[in-house]
Amino acid sequence: MEKIFNTLIDSFIDNEIGIAENFLSLSLAGHLRDNIFDLYKGNQLLAAGTGNNSVVNHDKLVRSDVIYWLDRKHDNQYENDFFDLMDRFVLYLNQTCYTGITGYEFHYTMYEKGSFYKKHYDQFQNSGSRKYSMIMYLNIGWKPGDGGELCIYQEGVPQNVAPENGKIVFFKSDELAHEVLLTNVTRMSITGWLKAD
Repeated sequence: MEKIFNTLIDSFIDNEIGIAENFLSLSLAGHLRDNIFDLYKGNQLLAAGTGNNSVVNHDKLVRSDVIYWLDRKHDNQYENDFFDLMDRFVLYLNQTCYTGITGYEFHYTMYEKGSFYKKHYDQFQNSGSRKYSMIMYLNIGWKPGDGGELCIYQEGVPQNVAPENGKIVFFKSDELAHEVLLTNVTRMSITGWLKAD
C-alpha cells in the first residue's frame, strides 16, 4: 500500500489534487458497494444536507444525494477493514508530511440517476477542523456519458475526475471548490474528511 499512498501524496504535492488508482482493492470495494445496496434496500440512506450538526440545510436544488455514516460501532467487517486502511494512511501521512491529522469521518454516498451536488467548499464556516477531503469510488464499468464526474476548480479552471471503481481523490477541504456533475446512472462512493481538532 505504501506505493499507492506515495502516488496519492506525490500527485497532491504536484497538483493540489491527489489521485491514485486501486486505493480500495477490488474485494473491499465490492463489499462496501454491497453494503450500500443493502442500506438502500433497507431505506437507511438519508437525504444529505449542507452545513454541520449545529447548522444544517436540506435543499435538493443544491444537493440531491443520499448518505449513511460509517462507524466502527456498526461492527461491520468491511467498514472496519476500511477504517483499518484509513488508520494506515493517516499514520503514513502524519509520519511523512507532518500533517497533524487526529481523526476522520466518512459516509457512504449514493447519487441516484438525476442527482448532483452544486459547487461548494468542504470547510464549514463555523469550524475549521476538516483539513483534507477524500472521495473513494465504488462504480464498476463507469464510462463517458454516465455522468457524475467530480469537477474540481483550480484557479477557476474546471478539472473533471471520472468516478471509477477503487480510485481515490484527495485535496485540501478549504482550498478547492468542487461539484458533482449530474449523474445519468447510480453513482456510489465513500466520502469523508481527515480532521485536526
